[in-house]
Amino acid sequence: MQSTTLTAGDPTEARCTKCRRNTDHIIITMGEESPIKVECNNCGRQHKYRPPTAARKPAVRRTIDPKDAERKEWEALRPSMDSAKATDYSMTAAYKVKALTNHPLFGLGLVQRVVGPHKVEILFEDGKKTMRCK
Repeated sequence: MQSTTLTAGDPTEARCTKCRRNTDHIIITMGEESPIKVECNNCGRQHKYRPPTAARKPAVRRTIDPKDAERKEWEALRPSMDSAKATDYSMTAAYKVKALTNHPLFGLGLVQRVVGPHKVEILFEDGKKTMRCK
C-alpha cells in the first residue's frame, strides 16, 4: 500500500470555520505532516486547518410513556379495590381522595387528587382522567 504525501494545492477534507461542517478544501500551506492553512471550496474562506469531525450518532431519547406508569399503578392498586363499594360517577357529586367511583365509559376508578374546586383526577384502567365534580 502506497502512502500519498500531501502538498500545497492538493484537495483535502477539513472542518470549515465559516460553514461549520466538513467540506472539501484546497491546501494552501503545508507543515511537516499536516496542512497548516486551507481554503474552503464552498465559501472560499482561508483558515487554519482543522481535521474533519466524525459524524455524530443521533441521540436516542428513551422516554417513559406516562400511560405505562399509570397502567402499572392501576395494576398494583386493582386487587385492593372493591367494586361493590364504588359509587356511580356524577358531575354533581363531591369526591374525596381514595374514593372509588364507577364511570359508565371508563369503568372503575380511584380518585387520586382534587385538582381544583370543581375537578378531580381519577385513575382508571386506561390512565388518569381529569373529571368534573361538585
